[in-house]
Amino acid sequence: MFKGLGGLGDMAGMMKKAQEIQSKMGEMQDELHNIMVVGEAGAGLVKATASAKGDLKSLDIDPSIFNGDDKEVVEDLILAAVKDAQAKAAERAQDEMTKLSEGLGLPKDMKLPF
Repeated sequence: MFKGLGGLGDMAGMMKKAQEIQSKMGEMQDELHNIMVVGEAGAGLVKATASAKGDLKSLDIDPSIFNGDDKEVVEDLILAAVKDAQAKAAERAQDEMTKLSEGLGLPKDMKLPF
């Protein structure tokens, strides 16, 4: 039935695969909102929790660091914890995308989303 279509039979398969990838990517994007990572600074005195999408969700600061003379140190620790959480979020998101691409039989080095 498809003899005269040449590569169009393969095209249908590719389109189906593309739709599957798009569906899985949508699911993964939703999941990334629910995966939480924790960044720390000052040996855990400041902790920032973020979703794997990089959205800051909470900040936990040990009260022992509150001293009027140490304002700049506290600010630096907060920034460091937030940056650590964001870096971990990006790494976790990439790990999840790699799992997805491998599960779909895509090349390991293929970057998702496209």
